[in-house]
Amino acid sequence: MQGQIIKINSDLHYVSYEGNVYPCKCRGIFRKDKIIPLVGDYVVFDKDKKVIEEILPRRNEFNRPKVSNIDRAFLITSLVHPNFSLNLLDKLIVLMELSNVEPIICITKEDLMNKEELNDIYKQLDYYKNIGYKVVSNTDLETIEKLISNKTSVFTGQTGAGKSTLLNKLNPDWNLETGEVSLALGRGRHTTRVVEMFELYGGKIMDTPGFSALDFSGFSDQEIRDAFIEFKKYPCPFKDCMHTNEKECEVKRAVNDNNILESRYYNYLNFIKRDVK
Repeated sequence: MQGQIIKINSDLHYVSYEGNVYPCKCRGIFRKDKIIPLVGDYVVFDKDKKVIEEILPRRNEFNRPKVSNIDRAFLITSLVHPNFSLNLLDKLIVLMELSNVEPIICITKEDLMNKEELNDIYKQLDYYKNIGYKVVSNTDLETIEKLISNKTSVFTGQTGAGKSTLLNKLNPDWNLETGEVSLALGRGRHTTRVVEMFELYGGKIMDTPGFSALDFSGFSDQEIRDAFIEFKKYPCPFKDCMHTNEKECEVKRAVNDNNILESRYYNYLNFIKRDVK
């Protein structure tokens, strides 16, 4: 029969099937063939022997956090402690684009900023809205509930950004552990120790451990370029233009004309490790 892995703890894989959860182990051949199950995997399993026999094809998968078959990713983006970072935000958005997952920017800790600082950040976030990304506040629970419905979503972002706090707001019965941010280090303590999937508002959501690094290993520079969706609005004379040192580049012209956010362009150059002369 077919079920879905909703939690992994050591060598136990908790498989959900028709409202019940079965703690299962994997066939020995998985280790031999270097097959690593992920939370979110749909599997064929024997509920009596409590053994996972097969992992079904994935729509997508991630290494950090270790999850699969995601529709939407809520990018939990703290404005302070840890501080707002357009570089990290663009890394997360590009990673989602590369994995065919809809990114949703979710802002936290607005109450810790003054009005002027908040206006400056929202001017930058307006750009992301204008190119097609959803931006929500963690205080707008009704909108988040609608976005969760009928989708499988992952909540991800820096440690201390407020992932577990938001999940507790959505369902106080969970009482997930949260942690304070170290002001000296500028990052939070890891409070979510394992990835776990929950059912909520007609959808499925995941709480994941925080992380401190992202990379695009396994993706080409061309794939990273195409993950900057607004670049496609400015077709260059040459289809293979990388928007770096090529002449007559429409993307560079759009940056100079303030039609493309400058930080987005320079983050792109940073991701593909190129300089513009």
